[in-house]
Amino acid sequence: MRPEAVGELAHLRGGLNVYPREIEEVLYEHTAVAEAAVVGVPHPELGQDVAAHVVLAPGAHATEDELIQHVKSQVAPYKYPRTVSVRDGLPKTATGKILKRDLTPAE
Repeated sequence: MRPEAVGELAHLRGGLNVYPREIEEVLYEHTAVAEAAVVGVPHPELGQDVAAHVVLAPGAHATEDELIQHVKSQVAPYKYPRTVSVRDGLPKTATGKILKRDLTPAE
C-alpha cells in the first residue's frame, strides 16, 4: 500500500483513529446534505483534526454548526468534525470520484 493511501483510510486525532467514511455516512443522513467529504487537517497538538466539506441539496439550508451538532450527536466525542465548509461543489475526477487531496484546510 502506498504510504499516502494510509491517510485515505483513517486519520489519527490524538492517537485515535477516525474513519472518514463513517463521518461521511452520518453527514449523508442529514436531509440537507447532497455530497460530503471528510479529511484530516493539521492540528498543532493532536497531529490531525477532522474537517468536513459538504454540498447542500438544491433548495436546502443548513448551517455549519447544525451539521457539526448532527454528527456530534451520533459519534464518539473525538470523531465529529471541528469545522464544516459548505461549498458549491467538490473537486472530482473525470469518473466522478471526489478528490479529497484537493480539499485544503483553508477551504
